[in-house]
Amino acid sequence: MFNSLQREIQQFVQRGFDSQLRLAVTGLSRSGKTAFITSLINQLLHIGPGENRHLGLFRVAQDGSILAVKRIPQLNLSVPRFDYEANLVDLQQNPPQWCQSTRGVSETRLAIRYQRQTGLLRHLKEQATLYLDIVDYPGEWLLDLPLLEMDFITWSQSQRAVTVGTRAQLAHQWQAKAARLDLTAPANEDVLADIAESYTDYLNACKASGMQFIQPGRFVLPGELAGAPALQFFPLLHLSDAQLSQLAEHAKSNSYFALLRKRYDYYRHKIVKRFYQDYFATFDRQVILADCLTPLNHSRQAFIDMQIGLNQLFGNFHYGKRSLLNRLFSPCIDKLLFAASKADHITAEQLPNLVSLMRQLVQQGGNHAAFAGIHVDYGAIAAIRATKQVNVTTQGRTIKALQGIRSRDKKPITLYPGSVPAKLPEAEFWDKRPFEFDSFDPQPLAPEGRIPHLRMDAVLQFLLADRLV
Repeated sequence: MFNSLQREIQQFVQRGFDSQLRLAVTGLSRSGKTAFITSLINQLLHIGPGENRHLGLFRVAQDGSILAVKRIPQLNLSVPRFDYEANLVDLQQNPPQWCQSTRGVSETRLAIRYQRQTGLLRHLKEQATLYLDIVDYPGEWLLDLPLLEMDFITWSQSQRAVTVGTRAQLAHQWQAKAARLDLTAPANEDVLADIAESYTDYLNACKASGMQFIQPGRFVLPGELAGAPALQFFPLLHLSDAQLSQLAEHAKSNSYFALLRKRYDYYRHKIVKRFYQDYFATFDRQVILADCLTPLNHSRQAFIDMQIGLNQLFGNFHYGKRSLLNRLFSPCIDKLLFAASKADHITAEQLPNLVSLMRQLVQQGGNHAAFAGIHVDYGAIAAIRATKQVNVTTQGRTIKALQGIRSRDKKPITLYPGSVPAKLPEAEFWDKRPFEFDSFDPQPLAPEGRIPHLRMDAVLQFLLADRLV
């Protein structure tokens, strides 16, 4: 209790002097959150008094305003520390390996020492420190936030609407089990556990098929809740709206329907809401990562799935302009960055198309954020660069290509992946298959341990530069 109070007082003081910044790095599954945070920390730690060529677009690094950066103990001791060191070890292997995916919430804190250039405080103290808190958490949990606004029936209706095409095929087994269940009969927990397990298998199959809209997210990444009754429920897709309403009105308190609704409500209020209050309500700035390339390899449904997932996020964040009052009492997100990850897996001339595609995917959410008066930016990045751009001559023509170690067979290859569509593709795109996206292993780290990247300096300029002057 005392430690919690002490932490809150410390945060309050730091916010009053505008010396604390909480950054949320969010995104759907496999969008590269862990790689992003690892690279961001690495780029900042490698800022020195000399030349900072690795961050050409980060102006405060170029003009020498940043004096030093170091990792320091985080304030919240109950949250696991982001394992930056282990991620570096993975990248330093021979051959290098990708960092382990996020398995739960973690946090890290950096102290950035800088020379004040503006503001009243520069007359009192020339040097200042910005405390940067970065929070990482599974992308699967992110998509549970819309459940805060849905009761059990509304959620069942929403899941019915998206269970089409490939999803409907994958859902056949658990749907058949649910359809045989007499929802008015007294509940048997073992029966519910069995159907919930089949439903979880279905969600994992959707994920394996390239789909990113997975609800509830804890079912595929349960963490400490594995095996708990709180994760043993499922939506009712085979019932009409009228049948659902009738059950809600007449089903007895010991029935299957009542127990399903009770567990869903517990999940929504005790797990999702607590997660939201502990983390989301405290963020100042936000990065939303999206892997737009992988769904292009799978299917139109996988791509639409990603679009649905991204656009469901925005109503659950606090957006607004910064002021002293909201800094102290109600933190709001005042800068939002949409970043298309893995941009090193396409050739340089395709980057504008990738940014354009990202814009259209999140247009609704971006407009919502811009309407709130906050700064919104869009970019294409590679937090950890895995390929090199090369020129290849073929049939008398010189074309740009990629060179790297292909992940599936560990072979060095040179290829041209194809053109990225500049707008949301029609169904014919997947029939023609003009784009072939390959995954690559990371490059070996330089002796000094600096991670190669693509446009992480632009990310730092947008997120931090205004707070380091």
